[in-house]
Amino acid sequence: MTNRPVTRLIEVTLDQHSIGHAGSDIEHERATAIWDLIEDNSFWPCADPGQGPYRLHISLMDNRLVLDVKRENGEQVVQHHLSLTPFRKVVKDYFLICESYYAAIRTASPSQIEAIDMGRRGMHNDGSELLLERLQGKIEVDFDTARRLFTLICALHWKG
Repeated sequence: MTNRPVTRLIEVTLDQHSIGHAGSDIEHERATAIWDLIEDNSFWPCADPGQGPYRLHISLMDNRLVLDVKRENGEQVVQHHLSLTPFRKVVKDYFLICESYYAAIRTASPSQIEAIDMGRRGMHNDGSELLLERLQGKIEVDFDTARRLFTLICALHWKG
């Protein structure tokens, strides 16, 4: 990160019209991902001379993730549209390894579970790195915030 003032998100909401409601398990995953993100984050829209804090509203439009950033008082800061196409493979691979992980918990040895979990965390890191790349020059986040945002992106795609 640059030597900018530390800024952060204080609220993250999902557009119910474009994202829609899901089953209770998926809604729980989304709520948990949002809670984790708000609890600990570093978030700064690059074009904003202000210091936040910020509210983030997420929606989907034409296979794009729309990140609508506002100040605490509701004043518009910026809106970014990120194509979801670059995330398709990493999200798919992440879900596959998660399925393997949950299946392994029931039958595999601890060392096998640990190996799969390491792969799962590595794939999550890959998705987080991709998100950092896609946000470059738009929104500055630290790696942990990118991980939490990637978790939320996955929760938006989870079919249960």
